[in-house]
Amino acid sequence: MTTKLETLELALKNALGEGAAISSALGEVTVVVKAADYIRSMQALRDTPALRFEQMIDLCGVDYSQYGEGTWEGPRFAVVVHLLSVQHNWRVRVRVFCTDDDMPMIESITPIWRAANWFEREAFDLFGILFDGHGDLRRILTDYGFIGHPFRKDFPITGYVEMRYDPEQKRVIYQPVTIEPRENIPRVIREETYGTSK
Repeated sequence: MTTKLETLELALKNALGEGAAISSALGEVTVVVKAADYIRSMQALRDTPALRFEQMIDLCGVDYSQYGEGTWEGPRFAVVVHLLSVQHNWRVRVRVFCTDDDMPMIESITPIWRAANWFEREAFDLFGILFDGHGDLRRILTDYGFIGHPFRKDFPITGYVEMRYDPEQKRVIYQPVTIEPRENIPRVIREETYGTSK
């Protein structure tokens, strides 16, 4: 008797062929596809009757630069997509690695799932991953004048500039970050019976 997970894995192998690496752990199935096969694979996941992943639940970027305590030797950036099939009541995670670490780019899946629009904009804004064919790829969470991508693991924690509203100029202005060093004073217990009732 085959389980639901085994049925899903078999359907994925039949639809995606040898180009996809399929694994399962903790009751979840992950498919890793090559960047060149990404759009074809996503189309197959949606349109194959045995799969019918009609809903894209989530899409996010991942920075692997410090993965495994710095032992990772693969591509730095990946896009991870979570899909749901309402008809078959199963889910799958799809991971695709960007081929260029300096300018990570992957094709947009907005023609397949329109819900990917804002998710791809968020991955672009926070990780700097470009989505080829996206109709409106612009920042969504940070300011339009923001420089850099805050979820990259090499982004400075304090940033470069801060913004504030200037009442004299009646507009938002940018200025260099002004963070003063903070002194941590250790707690000193003055007597042995401190905090106990006498």
